[in-house]
Amino acid sequence: MAIGTERVQRGIQSIEVGGQVLLALVHRGGPMALKDLAREAGMAPAKAHPYLVSFARIGLIEQDRVTGFYFLGPLALQLGLISLQQANPVQVATPLIAELAQATGHTIALAVWGTRGATIVRLEEERAHEKSSRAVRGPAPSGGMPPPAAVPSWAAFERQLAEVRAQGLSRSVGEVLPGVNAMAAPVFDHSGAIVLGITAIGPAALFETRWDGALANALRGCAQQVSQRLGASMPRRA
Repeated sequence: MAIGTERVQRGIQSIEVGGQVLLALVHRGGPMALKDLAREAGMAPAKAHPYLVSFARIGLIEQDRVTGFYFLGPLALQLGLISLQQANPVQVATPLIAELAQATGHTIALAVWGTRGATIVRLEEERAHEKSSRAVRGPAPSGGMPPPAAVPSWAAFERQLAEVRAQGLSRSVGEVLPGVNAMAAPVFDHSGAIVLGITAIGPAALFETRWDGALANALRGCAQQVSQRLGASMPRRA
């Protein structure tokens, strides 16, 4: 058993180091000179260059013959397209929301947008105890929908929408079910479209609704991880 675990954890350091060069190209999002690429990858140009030569030989990168700048090559494109074809948002998100449920102690739901609005397709509960005091077993099982809330005025909706865009989250403080709070983060795909909502649900007495709270940050982080795996654009590094 120990041997098997060791094999899983062991990696090839040179590949991981070289991978920093590819990550630098991805984060920049455009062609880069050798010196800039090396700096972003945290290594000297003389160290980065052999990796670039090898990556170019297999088609992961290419070099512009005029400017000398490096950019992602045809193999990188093929890998990306195949990855996008294989990516299933619910499948990608499921193991991450299980971890989120354990970390937060709240029920976590995955919702997709259907013909009748948001529909829960996956539900994860904290399993540290057989009956968690934070778990919410309300009227919205997997595939179901909560009862409709009152429709806000257009002005109120615009204010709420602006707040959601500013915070990267939406929240409900007892608005749908009395005594139950919820907070949700969007998941984006490679085209920038929202494909999922990750929602935390819990009793109001135990549920933190601050925009900068631990739960809010955990939700954002989980949604960003899923979005990244679905090919969504990541923020450039400073």
